[in-house]
Amino acid sequence: MAEITYDDFQKVDVRVGTITRAEPFPEARKPAIKLWVDFGGALGEKKSSAQITRHYKPEELVGRQVLAVVNFPPRQIGPMRSEVLVLGVPDEDGEVVLIGPGQGVPDGGRLF
Repeated sequence: MAEITYDDFQKVDVRVGTITRAEPFPEARKPAIKLWVDFGGALGEKKSSAQITRHYKPEELVGRQVLAVVNFPPRQIGPMRSEVLVLGVPDEDGEVVLIGPGQGVPDGGRLF
């Protein structure tokens, strides 16, 4: 594993946001869900796509807080422009489990 410096870590802007809307994304190559995440303040609401259909249904995601990288350049995913990378970790089968705070925190808070 390659080591990085603390300055390298500081370049990655990971923030907490609340999912305000979630919809199926049938146009994606792999099963996915479209997400709208509110980071509050100047960041506001951003769109993302996540391959999380194994553990989550769109209607269950609204109101959930998640962590996302907010300073990657936007990426075109099929017909959708993804603005942030919502973070997760793999379960024992390699399926994504979302990462979020253990209790409610203000949207827009930066990971440190």
